[in-house]
Amino acid sequence: MGAMKTRSASVGIWVNEVVSFVVFCLLDIVDYLLCLLYKAADYLLEAEWKPCYCLSPKKLITTSRGNILFPHNNCESKILTVSPLQQLSGRSKIELEEISETLYSRPSLLSDLSKLSVNDLTKWLVKVTRSHSDCGEIKISKKRRRTIMKSSFTVVEMLQGKIRPQNLNRQVSRWSDCDCGFCTYWTSTCDKDLFVKTQFPKGNSGNEDVLFIHGFISSSAFWTETVFPRLSKSKYRLFAVDLLGFGKSPKPADSLYTMREHVEMIEKSVLFKHNVKSFHIVAHSLGCILALGLVAKHGGSIKSLTLLAPPYHPVPTTEADPRQYVMKKVAPRKIWPPIAFGASMACWYEHISRTICLLICKNHRLWQFLAKLITRNNSRTVNFLIEGFMCHTHNAAWHTLHNIICGVGSKLDSYLDMVQDKLKCNVAIFHGRDDEVVPVECSYNVQSRIPRARVKVVENKDHITLVVGRQVEFAKELEEIWKSSSC
Repeated sequence: MGAMKTRSASVGIWVNEVVSFVVFCLLDIVDYLLCLLYKAADYLLEAEWKPCYCLSPKKLITTSRGNILFPHNNCESKILTVSPLQQLSGRSKIELEEISETLYSRPSLLSDLSKLSVNDLTKWLVKVTRSHSDCGEIKISKKRRRTIMKSSFTVVEMLQGKIRPQNLNRQVSRWSDCDCGFCTYWTSTCDKDLFVKTQFPKGNSGNEDVLFIHGFISSSAFWTETVFPRLSKSKYRLFAVDLLGFGKSPKPADSLYTMREHVEMIEKSVLFKHNVKSFHIVAHSLGCILALGLVAKHGGSIKSLTLLAPPYHPVPTTEADPRQYVMKKVAPRKIWPPIAFGASMACWYEHISRTICLLICKNHRLWQFLAKLITRNNSRTVNFLIEGFMCHTHNAAWHTLHNIICGVGSKLDSYLDMVQDKLKCNVAIFHGRDDEVVPVECSYNVQSRIPRARVKVVENKDHITLVVGRQVEFAKELEEIWKSSSC
């Protein structure tokens, strides 16, 4: 019986591998054709060619507005730019920002296969046969890695006087983005801050502040529609932000959505604007990475750190391409399970993911209307989840996914070590046992770097239902954490 199960599992793995290879080879071709289609459409509808990451690095860099890409230490790329967010904050100086090479270096499956040696192929076949979890993850040879790095880093010299701050009001969105009042809400505001939903005690007498940071393709409603109502009688001032590029917050078309931009906008819109001196942080998924970025700058002000489903994939010290490693963990190019297939299309294919945004995000009002019809307008939860999932631009999602989840996510060790060594605040971690987006192992990986962190795995809950559906219990758990941290 045991042998039969093992044989069936091996057959299933092989079927998944073979079908995935065929499907993703076809998607490589489709993405290339969509690239040509979007170039023509962008020119016809916006009278301007739009550079994409399919171009060679040199062509991409020289056609991008105000961006200079050049090699840095440890094969990390740096970009010299006048960021749109610098204009928002009244600055025009040139700064350095780290970006992830996964934006422009995502080799196709056929390219990977063509570079494999006989020994590499043999090792891969053995790995597929023996592994159930990490099967089929093709390792690029060292020669291939050197080729990618060499072709990806190009030095472009530009005079500072030629780089001008960008006018955000000139181009609110692309033709393929939604231009409804909700998605362009930020254009009607004067300060161009993030959209922040607040909840203060009566008389604004709260003496402790809490910052809530949502996850990828979500919004502040993830907190305000679940936890906030259960904390209405608490003594805390609550702040929930729509991250840059999501919800009602600004969606600058030329932003690279780096860690610095995200963190600075949170500082400007919450910490500085509301005179927040010390605070608790509650963060979900992608928000956990940004929370660690805030901790790095405001360590002495953090009273407690609560992380939900932190996407931490430790990178082996022998791994030559840390960001590529994390990208393959997040998006393994498999058709099964379905969540892996969706993540792979969003992460590996720039133009396919733009098409998905065109169909879903640009038409989110239609999908919300249909959802209301199906649920007879009785499900507020479905409505705010759809709103958070669909109200963003492709540019924001694409760059945040690569620059934050793959880029910063590949070097979280230093952030976690800093929390362990330099901070004394309480660290609590929650994870749903059935989470297929971020494996439970990620939370235990965080605990391995921060031994004092308390991990709670909630049975029969996934990435969303970890909060949605158990908000009453979760609100009580949060208050206990904050209370113990204030003692």
